[in-house]
Amino acid sequence: MNGATVGIGARTGVSVDEVLALVAAALREAGLTGPDVVALATLEARAAEPGIVGAAQRLGVPLRAYGPEELAAVPVPHPSRAPLAATGTASVAEAAALLAAGTGAVLLVPKRKSARVTCAIARSVRFRPNEDAAAARLLPQGQGYIAGQTEPRTPPTHHPTAAMDTHAHSDVHDLRHHGDAEVRDEKLIDLAVNVRTHTPPEWLRARIADSLTGLAQYPDGRVARAAVAERHDLPPGRVLLTAGAAEAFVLLARALPVRRPVVVHPQFTEPEAALRDAGHEVRRVLLREEDGFRLDPAAVPEDADLVVIGNPTNPTSVLHPAAAIAALARPGRTLVVDEAFMDAVPGERESLAGRTDTPGLVVLRSLTKTWGLAGLRIGYVLAHPETIALLQRSQPLWPVSTPALVAAEACMSRAALAEAEFAAHRIGVERAHLLAGLAEFDEVRAVAAAEGPFVLIRIERADAVRERLRALGFAARRGDTFPGLDRNWLRLAVRDRVTTNRFLQALDQALLIEG
Repeated sequence: MNGATVGIGARTGVSVDEVLALVAAALREAGLTGPDVVALATLEARAAEPGIVGAAQRLGVPLRAYGPEELAAVPVPHPSRAPLAATGTASVAEAAALLAAGTGAVLLVPKRKSARVTCAIARSVRFRPNEDAAAARLLPQGQGYIAGQTEPRTPPTHHPTAAMDTHAHSDVHDLRHHGDAEVRDEKLIDLAVNVRTHTPPEWLRARIADSLTGLAQYPDGRVARAAVAERHDLPPGRVLLTAGAAEAFVLLARALPVRRPVVVHPQFTEPEAALRDAGHEVRRVLLREEDGFRLDPAAVPEDADLVVIGNPTNPTSVLHPAAAIAALARPGRTLVVDEAFMDAVPGERESLAGRTDTPGLVVLRSLTKTWGLAGLRIGYVLAHPETIALLQRSQPLWPVSTPALVAAEACMSRAALAEAEFAAHRIGVERAHLLAGLAEFDEVRAVAAAEGPFVLIRIERADAVRERLRALGFAARRGDTFPGLDRNWLRLAVRDRVTTNRFLQALDQALLIEG
């Protein structure tokens, strides 16, 4: 995606500080900072206003000016009569931001006001080309991965990369253990499962409910498949809809003629479990804590004909550079990239979805995490048409239900993409709050380069601390089921500010009890 554009409306005589103060507040709300801004935009009649000109200069970005006719042609979600009468547009800030952001623009932050300034923030988002721009929808302030106050997002910490070790697959890790087992049948505050809270949203629940009138007909995935293809600028032949990403791992393990598979760990354990169940002997590349759990492509054996890696990786929350992952591609090798949490990363930077220039690339996406559809089971595969056809032959007839297909189509809409993008920005704010709170404990070491909706922490005897937390009402994901980790690791889902503060208090008590 492009950088953020800020639309400005202002009265005559407004100062630079007034403009910048409101812009800074809006950026914090979106989880952005000044360097994320690529332009300011306003009405032509205000383009020479010293306060606006000075704000653009202080931010180091160009100032774009538009005539009243241009702005009046842009639909705005929060119109007002006063600016309409004075300028011809119902919101100078929203219209200017959307116009400057260009094709596929959506509002990250709607119109915000101070005494003499209005501003709005927009960004270009990929969308289905036949969809009405006015349908853009914003995530309510109290929903998403997080809620509550906002603060600037903490930038990731970069670590040097060292050599990694390759191990045989035989060990005692429980590859079938998943986070839902931590909260099943117990009333605990859930930090173990990475599904976004307050989901599915009401509009998505309504779409799914409406689909129930068509259950007498067999599922037809053509519309949903086309929607996914348009969302990633791919032909439909490069898309396969699946019952969540988990089914895709099983299809890959059973259908592909591989002999030397390698899984990069720590990561989601289902790919290796599926490969083992299909009779494959799996080798591992273990990323190390001292290297920040970052990928060194040279550590992957050259003879591997299947490589599986997550990005951002579960459970480390590390986002690997797309170039580093693409460097794993080889003729004759299948490169599987699990991007189940990529839509929780602002701008989906480092994504390989939509790439057609990388040989053997297979990208997996899940809609269950961001949209709260774990019980519905919907995801998809992006790959070369020959690979898609091979996987499809291993699927049963009608593998994805009608409600799941309807959900997939809905989640590809421009409005849904805007909502996911807004949630991704917001989670960065609360992740920074959680990491800052964890840094107060001498006993806790967090993987600071977290970019997903969860963080990984190390505590001596974390297994005992986890049991103490359960007694205090909190469920955390045990880390010892992930190859490369042991009993001293826990994974924590990012939640809202109030929940995080309560958890930090419980952690303080658990550590005190543990001594």
